Amino acid sequence: MSITVFLADDHAVVRDGLRMLLEAGGDINVVGHAADGLQAVREVIRLKPDVVVMDISMPKLDGIEATQRIRQSCPDTGVVILSVCSTSEHIFRALRSGAKGYLLKESAGVEVVKAVHAVHSGLNYFSPSITETMIQEYVQLREVVSEKSPLERLSSREHDVLRLIAEGKSNPEVAEILYISVKSVETYRSRMMQKLGIRDLASLVKFAIQHGLTSLHGHGN
Repeated sequence: MSITVFLADDHAVVRDGLRMLLEAGGDINVVGHAADGLQAVREVIRLKPDVVVMDISMPKLDGIEATQRIRQSCPDTGVVILSVCSTSEHIFRALRSGAKGYLLKESAGVEVVKAVHAVHSGLNYFSPSITETMIQEYVQLREVVSEKSPLERLSSREHDVLRLIAEGKSNPEVAEILYISVKSVETYRSRMMQKLGIRDLASLVKFAIQHGLTSLHGHGN
C-alpha cells in the first residue's frame, strides 16, 4: 500500500521536483499540493494524507502555524518541514508545532524520500546539519543550567566544610578533620554563605541536605 503525501510550497518548480523525487520509487503517491498555508490546512484536513511536506515560508499562513493546525485536526498525519533556515529558533518552533521532521532545502534530494518513509513509520527525521544544531543547542543549554547550580559556585574545600557543618560538626572539629585552622573554617563558612546568599547556619544545613551533600539522619551525630 502506497504512502500518501501532500506537498505545501509556494514555488511550483519546487513542488514539481519534489513530486518527481517522491513518486520515482513507486511506493509514494502525491495526492495534492498547495501554494499557501491556509490552502494547505484546508486540503490536508480534506484529504488526510499520511505525510505532509511543508515549506516553512509561505503566504497567508507560515509553515509552522499551518503544521500546528494540521496536527490538531489530523493527529495521524506526520509533517516534515522543508526550509532554508537552520537556526535553532526555527527548528524548535517547528518541533513545538508538532513537526516530525526538518529538512534543509539545499540537501532535500533523496532525503525527502527517507524522511517521508521515516515519519510514516512513526519516527522523526532531521537533516544531519539540523541534528548538529540541536546537539550544540542542547550542550549550551546544559552548560547554562550547570552554571546556575549553586553547588557549582563552591570550591571542593568549601564542599568539604559545608558537608561537615551540615553533619553537625563544630568549627574546631571541622578544622581538625580537614587539617586547617579554625579561622580558615570560619572564613570558608562566611564565604560560602555569601556565595549562596544564606544568612544563618540552619539554612546552610538545609541547603546541604537539599543538594545531597549529607543525609537528614547524619545531622547531629
